[in-house]
Amino acid sequence: MPRVDYVAEEMRVNLSAFGMVNALGKFEILAMTAGEGNGWKFSEECLRASLDLWQGVECFVDHAGWFGGRSVRDLGGVCRAPRWSDTDQGIILELQTIGPSGELVAELGRQLLDEEEPKPKVGFSADVLFTAKGKEAKNILRILDLSLVFNPARGGAFVRAMNQINPNLGTEENQMPDKTIEATSTNPGGQIETQLKEDAAAIEELRTQQVANERLAAEAEEARQVRIQMCAYLLESGLNASKLPEPMREHVRKQFAGQVFTPIELNDEIEAARSLVSELQGSGTVTGPQIGSMFSSADQLQAAVDDLLSAPRDPGSEALSASRLSGIKELYMMMTGDRNLYGGYYPQHIQLATTANFTGLVKNALNKIVSETWDQLGAAGYDWWYRVTKQEHFETLNTITGILVGTVGALPTVAEGGEYTELKIGDSPETADFTKYGGYIPLTLELIDRDNTRKLAQYPRELAKAGIRKVSGLVAAVFSANAGVGPTMADTGALFNATAVTTAGGHANLLTTALAAAEWEVVGNAMYSQPMLIAQEAGYYGTGAQMALDPRYCLVPRELRLTAMKILYPTWENAANIHSENLQQQRLGDVVVVPEWTDATDWAAVVDPALVPGVVVGERFGMLPEIFIAGSELSPAVFMNDEHRIKVRHFVAVLVQDFRPLHKSNV
Repeated sequence: MPRVDYVAEEMRVNLSAFGMVNALGKFEILAMTAGEGNGWKFSEECLRASLDLWQGVECFVDHAGWFGGRSVRDLGGVCRAPRWSDTDQGIILELQTIGPSGELVAELGRQLLDEEEPKPKVGFSADVLFTAKGKEAKNILRILDLSLVFNPARGGAFVRAMNQINPNLGTEENQMPDKTIEATSTNPGGQIETQLKEDAAAIEELRTQQVANERLAAEAEEARQVRIQMCAYLLESGLNASKLPEPMREHVRKQFAGQVFTPIELNDEIEAARSLVSELQGSGTVTGPQIGSMFSSADQLQAAVDDLLSAPRDPGSEALSASRLSGIKELYMMMTGDRNLYGGYYPQHIQLATTANFTGLVKNALNKIVSETWDQLGAAGYDWWYRVTKQEHFETLNTITGILVGTVGALPTVAEGGEYTELKIGDSPETADFTKYGGYIPLTLELIDRDNTRKLAQYPRELAKAGIRKVSGLVAAVFSANAGVGPTMADTGALFNATAVTTAGGHANLLTTALAAAEWEVVGNAMYSQPMLIAQEAGYYGTGAQMALDPRYCLVPRELRLTAMKILYPTWENAANIHSENLQQQRLGDVVVVPEWTDATDWAAVVDPALVPGVVVGERFGMLPEIFIAGSELSPAVFMNDEHRIKVRHFVAVLVQDFRPLHKSNV
């Protein structure tokens, strides 16, 4: 009999330990309920049909990161025994906690079940792959994982802890039966031996699980040590670059030594140390470089696409490390999953999880190429019109109306107690309408399959060239249209004519003499003497005070560039008794070459548009052309033509609002 009592006591201890493990780590949970989540509607029928897919689904802590990879450190359990609950209108699972995060899941579950209201919004969120019609899920294809998250989308929650042996923790249904065996005459030794074998098997299963947990914990610790080593290197690099005094470096070093931390935490502490040292040293300032910026996977992808198409990177990402793409085909396959070039979007084939998309990445790179090419062509001379016009942004595409400046010549005297008289204010009746320019270039699936990246990179350069040359041509035509006299103004006179300004439509801004030093002085005097416009009506034509402004720019064709430079830049002249000697080396203006002018002898003069703007270039959505790419899976062009269309759009208006700051010589 003493032998039987000993065995019974051993069984009582082992079974109690096994019951405690289950009480800590086995739960009944609500995985997913019928209804709407993240914009998608899941019906009861759809969820019921997926029950078999939930068997064996792993549970992790928090959703996966940008690239979708899972770490064993986040493993928190495995799900079994899926069933449907009419009461909850959802899928019920048994969750057995396991892995490095299993203890976290178990502890959180126990606290949530015991905690009184209000409780934190913590529950389970399933990551599922499904087909849909509109916004209604039709067929769940695969359960990727079940994650314990904050504020889940579709109602996942802990229901109860299972197999608890403490009577105070639940109802009789939830409790583990008391398996303590008493040594009585009604309990024969064979029955005790059978019970011992069952208990031994349970204990062996527990030991196996403990070994697996220890192995996972060792792997997690090894990964933690690697992170500690990386943080130690970052710590020393940051301190060496901080230029802090050694005692302060040592103070910061002790705070972070042997710890896992982020670059932002270290940078904040170094900045706080700098501020402290600066205050202690009075006016002294401790300076040093910032620890590198933090970038997302979308930033890395954009940098890789920029490198692929030879586009300039975004400011701040110049030193960002990004994997080199082999060509546009690799990018297309990676971002769309369209392995068979159907022209659609196939998420089941995509390994990379990111908010970026193929069309957006390519569009951003192409627009940066447009900007870069625009600047390059401008440096080559096609931005000449920036200097002789006023550029304005408009919020609508309504007709532009001109505005004149300097129209009140002088204020009249007002006698003491006298009445103020109304001032005549000049106005401009000139108007201009916006014109939309554009077109598209096809990015075909054949071009993608051939991986013709160089051809794609050339597209935006051609579009930028077309855009800047279009504006250049529009402004050049102001001076060369209608046989060189320009457009007809609202006063019925041509922009350039020799009629006196005291006559309606007279502008007195047209001559026929060749460019020379003396002629430049004649033109300058004529522009200086132009009267300010008081009113466009009889009795006021040409009655305003002198504008009193000399021309700033001399516009010439390429053939007259050197002639103009010798006149306006005295140091370029090499003849005896040069005009510049009389002007004491004074610079007279700037030479501007107009690429579109084909007449080798005509030239023009323009007053600084910052003082009196004669020509206005209006833009609606920016001075540079805009690039758009139509290429989603719903695009008709993708389905019908197998092409992503690169569209360029440019809204520009050129307005001639004042003849006085403009002069032309048609030789």
